[in-house]
Amino acid sequence: MSLYREHGIVLRTWRLGEADRIVSVLTRHHGKVRAVAKGARKTRSRFAARLQPSRHLSLQLFAGRGDLDTVTQAETVDGFTAIASDLGRLGRASVMLEVTEHVSLDREPNVALYQLLLGALRTLEAADRPLVLTGFLLKLLTQEGVQPALDGCVSCGEREDLVTYDTASGGVRCRRCRAGLVLADGSLEVMRHIVAGRLRSVLDEAESPATRGAEQVAVMATERFLERRLRAPGVASEAGLAPSRASGQPAREIGPQAPVL
Repeated sequence: MSLYREHGIVLRTWRLGEADRIVSVLTRHHGKVRAVAKGARKTRSRFAARLQPSRHLSLQLFAGRGDLDTVTQAETVDGFTAIASDLGRLGRASVMLEVTEHVSLDREPNVALYQLLLGALRTLEAADRPLVLTGFLLKLLTQEGVQPALDGCVSCGEREDLVTYDTASGGVRCRRCRAGLVLADGSLEVMRHIVAGRLRSVLDEAESPATRGAEQVAVMATERFLERRLRAPGVASEAGLAPSRASGQPAREIGPQAPVL
């Protein structure tokens, strides 16, 4: 049993008893840590305003014998106030926190994931860029080695005229083998830039059918990897489908050999 200091990002919290709170924190060196913040729900608690989801904190924790550590100090490093006051940004951040909560392992260090989440939150805090969430999800999937197949048709290998994304097979399909979600015009190019490590080249793209379509594919691919639907507000699959490549109307899921508009 000992005290230790860490930096961490609060992923989620839940109540414990009458006055305490449990926090799940992704730390830099200790992986995901669950800890009790005693008295955190009291009005005058020094923790009440700090232990909120998305906050980046400097922490002192006491490692006990059980699964839960105890928070003894918490100082704000990044408060992310712009995210907290903007519903659009808050929704995107909530998705990132939820995904990280499911991907990270208890007490298993994952510095790459920590840096990815912190960088995404800081970028989102600076400006509400449409591709921050898409970039986070696709880069996370790439780190895990399960990024969607975007180079050619997952059925026949055709590298041209790729028109749909098929969740079941985890990649894009050509017009002849089409099945799944119709790709919005330009969304495939956006995703290829991100997966290839060139997010900065598209990060300042204005919101468009291409950015919305790329976000929806990223969410679908992430849900396939997690084997669960995401529940956070702002999820593309719940907020509305991306426009189709020709009509500008909501995109459709199509079966094999269905006509592509």
